[in-house]
Amino acid sequence: MALGKYSRVDGRKSSNYCSTVTIVVFVALCLVGVWMMTSSSVVPEQNLDLSSQGKKNDLSTQVTEGKESYNGGNESNNKAGDEGNPTDEGKSKQFEDTLGDLPEDATKGDALVSQEENHSNPQQTESTSEVKQEEKSTEQKEDAGESESETQSEKATDDSDDKKEDGPNKVDDKDSEAGEKNENKSVGEEIKEGSDEKKSVENSVDQEVGQGSDENADGEKKDQSSSAVFSSGTQSDLLNETTTQNGAFLTQASESKNEKEMQKSSGSDKENSYIWKLCNSTAGPDYIPCLDNLEAIRNLRSTKHYEHRERHCPDNPPTCLVPLPEGYQHSVEWPMSREKIWYHNVPHTKLAEIKGHQNWVKVSGEYLTFPGGGTQFKHGALHYIDFIQQSFPEIAWGKQTRVILDVGCGVASFGGYLFERDVLAMSLAPKDEHEAQVQFALERGIPAISAVMGTKRLPFPSRVFDVVHCARCRVPWHIEGGKLLLELNRVLRPGGLFVWSATPVYQKLPEDVEIWEAMQKLTNAMCWELVSKTKDRVNGVGVAVYRKPTSNECYEHRSKDAPPICQGSDDPNAAWNVPLQACMHKAPVTPSERGSQWPEPWPARLSKSPYWLLSSQVGVYGKPAPEDFTADYEHWKHVVTNSYLNGMGINWSTVRNVMDMRAIYGGFAAALRDLNVWVMNVVSVDAPDTLPIIYERGLFGIYHDWCESFSTYPRSYDLVHADHLFSKIKTKCGLPAIVAEVDRILRPGGKLIVRDKEETITELESMLKSMQYEINMTYSKDKEGLLYCQKTMWRPKDVETLTYAIA
Repeated sequence: MALGKYSRVDGRKSSNYCSTVTIVVFVALCLVGVWMMTSSSVVPEQNLDLSSQGKKNDLSTQVTEGKESYNGGNESNNKAGDEGNPTDEGKSKQFEDTLGDLPEDATKGDALVSQEENHSNPQQTESTSEVKQEEKSTEQKEDAGESESETQSEKATDDSDDKKEDGPNKVDDKDSEAGEKNENKSVGEEIKEGSDEKKSVENSVDQEVGQGSDENADGEKKDQSSSAVFSSGTQSDLLNETTTQNGAFLTQASESKNEKEMQKSSGSDKENSYIWKLCNSTAGPDYIPCLDNLEAIRNLRSTKHYEHRERHCPDNPPTCLVPLPEGYQHSVEWPMSREKIWYHNVPHTKLAEIKGHQNWVKVSGEYLTFPGGGTQFKHGALHYIDFIQQSFPEIAWGKQTRVILDVGCGVASFGGYLFERDVLAMSLAPKDEHEAQVQFALERGIPAISAVMGTKRLPFPSRVFDVVHCARCRVPWHIEGGKLLLELNRVLRPGGLFVWSATPVYQKLPEDVEIWEAMQKLTNAMCWELVSKTKDRVNGVGVAVYRKPTSNECYEHRSKDAPPICQGSDDPNAAWNVPLQACMHKAPVTPSERGSQWPEPWPARLSKSPYWLLSSQVGVYGKPAPEDFTADYEHWKHVVTNSYLNGMGINWSTVRNVMDMRAIYGGFAAALRDLNVWVMNVVSVDAPDTLPIIYERGLFGIYHDWCESFSTYPRSYDLVHADHLFSKIKTKCGLPAIVAEVDRILRPGGKLIVRDKEETITELESMLKSMQYEINMTYSKDKEGLLYCQKTMWRPKDVETLTYAIA
């Protein structure tokens, strides 16, 4: 305490001698004080006034008190916080042991506690340093004379309040600097959290991504434990689930390691950058590699059986990107897309000129409109659909009948309006002179593929369609022993219906009569029963309905074996590049054999394991087949509900056409049932043949080899989903070619969701970034990863000419 302003001590008067001594001492002390103040800028703050080890101990006992003073006006709040903080003693020991050289980690705890106060008192650090320097001078001047008293009295007032802070403030001064550092670091972490908003799905993905389809079906217990973690949905749950080091904060070591790895990865990305080019072909924006191989088509010996409309894939799949039509816009959303689409997205008017009077399609300004009619239903598809059910009520749209094949579909209005009756229609038509009819269908949001009934089997299993429909489909069913109609017989379910509304059914022209008689002879020989033949007075068309037999009794009592029964070695399910045969397969009779019973009515068939999946059979994931089926369904319901619908920020109103590139049991499609979407389930030709299961549950799909292009137009799908597909086939096919094909079938603005091994996800992310895709989310755990991104309008400028695709 400074007492220099008092002239009397202990009641005695001062003498001249004392005054002289006092002045001398004062001058000396001032010089010493000036020297000490000058040298304080060189000596480290933390060593000031700590001349002995005992003072170190004193300092360590004052840390908590120092905190109280350091926080100024928030003293009471911090006291309450200190009382509830059991780690303060540990922090004191940290300071005590490493006082001369505090590591950043040692100051983190306090700095994080007080960074809010530092932020609100930005001058705290400077004032604390000044007080410390002034305190040292004051303590040496307790006996100073009157000339210094006024200046020192002001400091003494502060000193009397702050004397206790001397040691702690030196430490807290360093803490405040650390606090500033941590405040900046906190901002960085907030930025990181901002970017992680894209990754809000992590909390549900954490449960699923490491499993994949192969690993997940046996994960019921995993799902249960995961759901327990996320039951409350609180922020603390999120932090507990997503962090593994020091709560919500990374260590410097891990941050540095991550940065080094990122820089290394970035460097390797530059080394392995992908260069994309634009495909130059005669088909231009409508290029389908396996249907536009003009060189192979020119070398065909014959086109009599539509060989030129079949698939002829190039030896090396293209790795270039298909251009966009000029003026392309994001597709009109469903259900408005059923009525109209952007003209510039499918800029073809030939069909409107040829079929406009039949209400197929019309040009209306910047739109192409679809009045809902067709050659056989000029007054609307819904009227035609209801007329069929009135003619044969057993068809029971949406209950007994769920999955149908529409052959020669035109612009697919029939299939488009069957959605109103809860029916899925696989629409099929060739890429022929009816310019872009399948492309119109897909742009409208209606399922369709480009295919032809030529010399090969359709890429579907046997006995899967409830109904096959042909409305003036221009297919010569009756010729060459009925080979084409026998292919329909192969894919039609026993007891299934063939609905035919071509002109031979209701017109009496000589050619029509001849075809009708030939069809009657053929269908009788095939044991098909004509169950209904009626004419619609409104549309002026007739409909004939045939039913396929459910037993072999008729086959056995035929007078002639024509068409013949296929040999027992012939597999009716073999459908990939298999030549057509003019024979029939026997109906299944064993109760446990697929096709011996009609499926459960829709929608019960969606979730119920097919009757012909037996517990003695081993499923794809290693469980008994019925359990495998159920586990897969539960898994995908969980993934879709917790991740895809609620966590990834997908605007599902913009999604209509969906493809699952590796469907297995169709669980992903089944989980999307309540949305206004349809899913093309693809089963690879080298994967377990589970496609019949998909059809049995009221869904549809197709066989395909992903080393070749898919039989669809560019820009067909709004969302493509691939679960552990790329890692399985990239060594066989080459990843760039597969990615280029995905880009071809995906619309600009379309979504790609990939679940795969971590190294494959990393490779895909680099490749997609080079294609200017928007990477919305990547996530990895336990060497498994998830990638969600969107295609943009970007197209490369360099061009690659495909000589085999040039006319």
